[in-house]
Amino acid sequence: MRKHLSLPALALVCCCFWGIQAEVYTSIGQMTDLIYTEKELVQSLKEYIQAEESKLAAVKSWANKLDVLTLASTSDPEVYLAHPVNAYKLMKRLNTEWSELESLVLQDPSDGFISNMTVHRQYFPDEEDEKGAAKALMRLQDTYKLDSESFSKGKLPGVHHNAILTVDDCYDMGKTAYNEADYYHAVLWMQQSLRQMDAGEEHVVSKADVLDYLSYSVYQMGDLPRAIELTRRLVAIDSSHQRAGGNLRYFEKLLSKQLKELNQEVQEPATEEPIQLGTYKRPKDYLPEREIYEGLCRGEGVKMTSARRSRLYCRYHDGNRNPRLLLQPMKEEDEWDSPHIVRYLNALSDSEIEKIKELAKPRLARATVRDPKTGVLTTANYRVSKSAWLEGEEDPVIERVNQRIEDITGLTTQTAELLQIANYGVGGQYEPHFDFSRRPQDIMVDGNRLATFLNYMSDVEAGGATVFPDFGAAIYPKKGTAVFWYNLFRSGEGDYRTRHAACPVLVGCKWVSNKWIHERGQEFRRPCGLTEVD
Repeated sequence: MRKHLSLPALALVCCCFWGIQAEVYTSIGQMTDLIYTEKELVQSLKEYIQAEESKLAAVKSWANKLDVLTLASTSDPEVYLAHPVNAYKLMKRLNTEWSELESLVLQDPSDGFISNMTVHRQYFPDEEDEKGAAKALMRLQDTYKLDSESFSKGKLPGVHHNAILTVDDCYDMGKTAYNEADYYHAVLWMQQSLRQMDAGEEHVVSKADVLDYLSYSVYQMGDLPRAIELTRRLVAIDSSHQRAGGNLRYFEKLLSKQLKELNQEVQEPATEEPIQLGTYKRPKDYLPEREIYEGLCRGEGVKMTSARRSRLYCRYHDGNRNPRLLLQPMKEEDEWDSPHIVRYLNALSDSEIEKIKELAKPRLARATVRDPKTGVLTTANYRVSKSAWLEGEEDPVIERVNQRIEDITGLTTQTAELLQIANYGVGGQYEPHFDFSRRPQDIMVDGNRLATFLNYMSDVEAGGATVFPDFGAAIYPKKGTAVFWYNLFRSGEGDYRTRHAACPVLVGCKWVSNKWIHERGQEFRRPCGLTEVD
């Protein structure tokens, strides 16, 4: 069974996690600050340990000295006290020195450590952060078809540091899923916890607890024979378990009833085999193109054939003889033909990227989406990132970037939205969505979002692609480059082919900046048409 915290320790934990801001996990950029916070706390903890060890050494010295004295004094108390010096020193010790020892024992070297914890506690993640990070691992597991063992052993592409999950970590992952009624993932992680436990790994959680959650989750997945086998294992370990006996009778009765209805004889459940990724089918959810979207994230189903690729070109782009691009034109590459998506190389320099991140980082806040029913901006699990908005007047770099976007696209940015900076967190993603508004009441005074200019401000070791499920495109982040596409046809109607997604970041830290260009002011830059041609 798990060890329980003592009341003082529990009070300390509660104190540390009181009044803190959630959603730290939604931005890797902000999470990096926690690394330095933890380093400072470790140093403070080492200083506390050193102070405690010094205190304990002093107390041990007192104990050893007094042990020698009492050994001599108790052998023959009257003879001992017959010596006046011994009598005096006994009075002195009990009147003065024991009081000094009492003061020494009552000293609390933890004051500095507790004070330091109090300063930093406002930045600590909370329960929602832990749950969000756990669900992010499950999302990565699904999107990239990674089994629980790969995660537990840190076998991920592009990793630079070894990171493993213990028996107890896997158990906590499974429990998080279980508490969300996500029995599919609860099975996978409880099974992994059991596998590592059976392999002899040290653990705090009991096998009975793991089997309890695993057997019921398997039952919820509709696998009664396996649920019975797991419950029998639980009863064999703990015959007095509160629920195991009742569950076993219920499962056996239910299986017997099902077999009877199918005119089959009751058979003994087969010996349990390890549950693997794919043993059970993941339940359907709200996203109709889930399989296509995740396949593109894995690099599957991309519809860029050799014949189609042969029609894509790279060129120098001077913005129709724009004076600022004549001497140093942009390098432009076709990413897709229809709808036309292009990538610009060297769109941002390293120094510009660092300045933009420096300006944005203190203002990063959880990215929101517009509720399709109410129209109100809210947070959602299908968009895991933090964002900030920067005005051109704030810094010459922002003004320069805005001007560059205008020069490249030939569109005015005077009516565009502010430059949005986004940093993705653990498993950060934005599921398939449209950039343009489909609700007339939500269209801004400057018109709908005509086009999207997306700057990649970091490389990503694995995952994090921008994918278009409708036509099977996958565009991968490359630091300093930008991609551009139109969201609206010349008729002003939305191009529904541009529904796109930011795939979950598997390994790495993804930074992007978006510029959404609106319709107003483009009348002579991109004239309207009567037909839906791009």
